[in-house]
Amino acid sequence: MSDENINNNEDINIEKNDKVTEKTEIHVENADVHMEESAKKDKKTKGKTKKVEKKNINLRISFSEGYEKMQSNIWMLIITCVAAFLVMFLVAILVFFKNVEGPEKVLVPNVVGKQLEDALLEMQAKELYPKINLRYSDVPGDEGAILEQSPQAGAIVKGYSRVSLVVSRGVVVDKVDDYIGMNIDELQLKLQTLFAGQTKPLIVLGTPKYKPDLSDAGTILEQDPPAGTSISEPITVELVVSRGPNYENTRPPKVLGQSVNDLLQTITRSKIVFDIKSHIALDDEKIGTVVSQQTFDSEFVPNYSRVEIEMAMPDKPINDNVYGIFEAKLADYPYPVPMKLEAVPEEGNSYTILSFSHPGGNVTIPYAVPKGTELVLYVVEKVASRQTVY
Repeated sequence: MSDENINNNEDINIEKNDKVTEKTEIHVENADVHMEESAKKDKKTKGKTKKVEKKNINLRISFSEGYEKMQSNIWMLIITCVAAFLVMFLVAILVFFKNVEGPEKVLVPNVVGKQLEDALLEMQAKELYPKINLRYSDVPGDEGAILEQSPQAGAIVKGYSRVSLVVSRGVVVDKVDDYIGMNIDELQLKLQTLFAGQTKPLIVLGTPKYKPDLSDAGTILEQDPPAGTSISEPITVELVVSRGPNYENTRPPKVLGQSVNDLLQTITRSKIVFDIKSHIALDDEKIGTVVSQQTFDSEFVPNYSRVEIEMAMPDKPINDNVYGIFEAKLADYPYPVPMKLEAVPEEGNSYTILSFSHPGGNVTIPYAVPKGTELVLYVVEKVASRQTVY
């Protein structure tokens, strides 16, 4: 190898060594930079740790101081709590008494005679609540008007109280019904029921006129005013009523010798009114029988003609039965009405002695009942007379 080549190789090696040295120096410088940055981070971390420790110490000091202050002011805290409780208690008492006191008192207005709508507006203005009851009136045209109120006008009551109002439903009827074909007794009972409790009934029956007719006795034949007539004030209805077929003739039955029971059956079947008298039986007379009877010149007599008969009665009870004649004085009826005589013994159930029709006036009925029995005469299911047998 020549000297020139050797020198070139040495130069090349020297350049390589120089580059390696430069790299080594760069790595050393970077290491120094990293060490400085790490040192700075350690300082920051230590600073933060110290700050946290200082804060914890300050918190411990503050809590300790607060606890000590609270212990030194414990009585002040208790007094504060008691005062707050008393204030709340007083407020609750005031609210309670305010509610107990209720609303203010008001004057009850007078609404009698006013229409319901106007009355309700007045009640609302006074802060009162109505309690409404409906009732029929006897004055035509007052439907919806206030008839009564309670409490009365002028009374002092609390607000929001209830006031009872009686409101008119109008009249029970506003026109005359059709009465033709009805029985007059049924019509009278119907009107009494319809206008019960009213001081002035709207429909009053006049004295009926009677005339013979083939319809049953008491049947209404005509009426005035006619059915459908409007009612604007109390009205009187005139009626024409059937006497029934009472003007037919009948043959008086022969009752001589009949016993009390036989005569009772005859009275039930016939259209004759028996006026019965009695006397103590004579020796030749059969006790408890008919011994004489009124006679007529003609074979037939008008229905419900009166026939006098006489009976012979015992002077003392027979088989514990007392014999006698029940007598009652009634009003004269325009036509025969249904009647019945009932016996109410001291022991046992009551029973009917006789059911019959009678025109009224003097009523006589034979009987044979135990001592102490009460005899009750009914006229159209109403008690007309009663007596006790001794």
